[in-house]
Amino acid sequence: MNNILKRTLLPSLMAASLAGVSLVPAKPAAADDQVLRDAGIGAVTNVVTGAVRGNGSVLGNAVKGGVTGAAVNGANGLRSNRARARGHRNIGQDVGVGAGASAVTGVVTGDSKDTLGNAVDGAAVGAAIHLLTNGK
Repeated sequence: MNNILKRTLLPSLMAASLAGVSLVPAKPAAADDQVLRDAGIGAVTNVVTGAVRGNGSVLGNAVKGGVTGAAVNGANGLRSNRARARGHRNIGQDVGVGAGASAVTGVVTGDSKDTLGNAVDGAAVGAAIHLLTNGK
């Protein structure tokens, strides 16, 4: 009897819990509707800083910058009041998230030999996003 219950109830219970977790998120994603704008700003900024420093390829720098821009956007969306957060960005948060995201992305993409340089590029991306989008 015990094996019969396990064979019939457990798969159904697992399927129901998986559907509940994956199909019904408890909280919407943090990134706002301007994530593509910030990813574009990040890609362009990182391509320029990579060219100035002579580090990496254009495509690799664009990818790192795009991911960094999306991370900066997402971190800005995590602040409690979305209207206030969108109009008044925090420069320290934007630069810090940019530096961290670019350093991690560099490790993931295989450009881990210059982690400090990746962090500097990411900080530049965060600062550029802050300067271009603060108050908009």
